[in-house]
This record gives sequence, structure tokens and C-alpha cells, in this order.
Amino acid sequence: MSKKIDAPVTKNEELTVSVTDLTYEGMGVAKVGEHFPIFIEDALPGEEVKIKVLKVKRNFAFAKLEKILKKSPNRVKAVDKRYTQAGIAPLQHLSYDKQLEFKQHQIAEMFKKDHIDVEVNPTIGMEKPMQYRNKAQIPVRMINNRLETGFYRRHSHDLIPIEDFYIQNPEIDKAIVVVRDVLRKYNIAAYNEVTHEGLIRNIMVRYGFYSHEMMIVIVVNGRDLPHAQEITHDIMEKIPNLDSLMMNINTGKGNKLMGDKNFMLEGKNYIMDQLMGTKFMISPLSFYQVNPFQTEKLYKLAIEKAKLTKDDIVIDAYCGIGTISLAMAPNVKHVYGVDVVKEAIEDARTNAKLNHIDNATFVVGKAEKQMKQWAEDGIKPDVIVVDPPRKGMDESFIETVLKMKPERLVYVSCNPATLVRDAKLLEEGGYKINQPVQPVDQFPQTPHVESITVFSRS
Repeated sequence: MSKKIDAPVTKNEELTVSVTDLTYEGMGVAKVGEHFPIFIEDALPGEEVKIKVLKVKRNFAFAKLEKILKKSPNRVKAVDKRYTQAGIAPLQHLSYDKQLEFKQHQIAEMFKKDHIDVEVNPTIGMEKPMQYRNKAQIPVRMINNRLETGFYRRHSHDLIPIEDFYIQNPEIDKAIVVVRDVLRKYNIAAYNEVTHEGLIRNIMVRYGFYSHEMMIVIVVNGRDLPHAQEITHDIMEKIPNLDSLMMNINTGKGNKLMGDKNFMLEGKNYIMDQLMGTKFMISPLSFYQVNPFQTEKLYKLAIEKAKLTKDDIVIDAYCGIGTISLAMAPNVKHVYGVDVVKEAIEDARTNAKLNHIDNATFVVGKAEKQMKQWAEDGIKPDVIVVDPPRKGMDESFIETVLKMKPERLVYVSCNPATLVRDAKLLEEGGYKINQPVQPVDQFPQTPHVESITVFSRS
């Protein structure tokens, strides 16, 4: 027997409400009574809206926007409603200057809730906040017996067919359409995640911002690609400047986007690009920031705020292919980098050689374990730089940082919630935030925000 939900609204109920806030996901918030929030996609603070309740939980509800009765002055015309439905650009209806304010406010509120007294600078934005992504991972599905590419409707795996993705480099969008049409020509079936049948799971495209080199990876549920020779020929003919055409094997039944094995169909098994004047070799599984315009601003600021000297020993945890490590190396005595992805570390070592950098050491492993090992080996960093995944830093990692006692820890964060959680532990361990937190808008038109926070030993 299901529990009775004691809520002030019911499913399918129509209401008129005033929107007072935005959630960290960019949804409008309206309150019924004093404490019951309703989350509404596409609604903005200051608006009066007519809504229809879609889902009711014990402490909150979700609703659909039916009509705007009073419009926010910060609302702009949406480019395409599908971008909101698919979560590609859920803030496209909010003016860009207000998007930047929202991101600053989001970080400030997180610190405020945990009673950490910090200043948060205005968000550094983009002059042209669209067509910025240098990488796309596009799902493939059969719709009406035809292979389609697009993006999932938010909170589902229902595919919305899309050809122009708005936030991606236009060359990427063109390449996806070419691959889709060639696969259709040879009647290649898309993967079905329910039956685990069909072949094409997704198409990944990388595009070098400076080099203009392109890589296409076709991710398949199997060991072979039927008509591989013909498909390769047709794609290369239609994209004559294509540098790398790869096939990735992913036969798992989970949501993992790519498998561990790659096979070259044509060209090279990597592409080249550069960041802050440093060359990088990028392979299919490499982590490489997706917004090259903003990444240079982000990393330059991180390095500037680290206040590096020629005598410094630096640890770059979660180093990926060495983007921050190799940019710091010319300014310090030695850099140590660690990442759990073997291929990323192989790329980092190759990138060090490419740039004639011999004062960087890269190790495969979990950051928290490798930090302990380095501590046992007597390595005493002056500065630690971290750019962790959304889940933030492991508690054991922070414990090791506190034992190593670096002068500064530079935290590049993609998740304000885990940044603030980790900040509390660092502050309890004797570190202080003595300068403003700096948000950088890596993902315009979305609620996501990156930021740089510097912790100094007090």
C-alpha cells in the first residue's frame, strides 16, 4: 500500500503562482503556503505564471508552465524550445548577463548556507555565449524504423531529433549529420538499450579550436561494423578534412558512454590542439575541457592565483592529459600529476615530450591513494592544484593534504555543493579563503558553473 502524500497540491491541478527563485538546475521556484516549493521548467523569478502540476512528492512538486501572465524583464526569446526540453540550453530564456549573476549567486548562497564567510566575484562570461563546445557525444536511436541522432528529453531516454545543437561548434553539427546519413545509407541499426540489440550507441566528435583537426568516434555495441570499408570511404569523402575516424567498442549494458577499446578506421588515432601555447595530443578517451575560449581564462587565473615560484613543488591531482600541469611546469621546480585514467596519463607523458618539458612526473592511480604514497616518499608540495569531478574530493585525500601542509591549495570546481563541503573540511584543518572566489562561465545557456577558490595555510 502506497503512503499518502500530505501535500497542498494534487497532480493535474492548475494554479496561478508567483516565481521567486531559480534552483541550481535553472528551474523556477514558486511556493504554495509558506514552505512547499513547486519547480517549474522555463519559469523565471518575478514572473506570475499559470501552471499544471505534473508530479507531487511529500516535500515538493514539479509543474509544467502553461501560460506567462506577468513576464520577467530578464526573459529573452528562446532560440528553440527543444534545447530546453533536452537540457542542452535550459537557461536560453534568461538574458546572458542575468545567467552570469545567477551563477555568482548560486556559489555565494552555497557558502552562506554553510556559514563560510567569503566574497564571490562576478562571473567571467563569454562575448559570444553559443557554439562554444569542442566535443559532442550524441546518442543514436531508431525512431519510426530510421536511425536518428539528437539528444534525450530531460530526465528520460526519449530521443529528440536535433541537427543544430546551438552550443556546439557548427563543424561538429555538420559532421554528425554526415555520419548519420551514411549509417542510414547502409541500414545500420541503432542500439536499443532495453533489448540490448542494434549496433550504434552514440557518435562522438572532437574539434580542435586552434588546429581545426577533427576526430569522429562511432561507438558500437559489438566487435565489428558492417560495411566498415564503404562507411569509412563515404565519411572521408564527405568530410575531406577529417583527421581521425575511430570505432569504440562498448558492449556493456549500463549507461557508460564509451568502452575501453578503440580501433582506427582511417587517419590518426588522435588529434592535436593547444591551450595557453602548450600543444596537446587528444585521444578518444582523453578528458579535455569542452570550452576552449573559457578554459584558457580559467587555467590562466588558476595559475596566477597559485603564485608560483621557480622553487615550488606542485601536485596536480586529477590531472587528465596534463593541461594544467604542463602549463605550470615552466614556472616551477617540478610538477607531479595523477589521474585514474591510464590513457590520460599516457597522453600527459606524450604531451610533456611534445612540449620538451622534463620537470613533470605523471602517475596512474586514484588521487587519494597516490597522495598518501607521495607523502610517504617525502614529497612536500608547496602548492596543490585540484580539478576534481562533480563528486569533489575524497575525505582521505583532504586528510593527506592537511598532513602535507602545502602553502596553498587551488581548487578548480565544477560543483558548488561539493566545493563548499570540501571547504569546510579544509577550514577545519587550518586553511582559509583569503581572496574572492572567482566563477567562470564554462557552460553558457546551462546552470553549470566552474570556479577557482584559493585556500591558504593559516
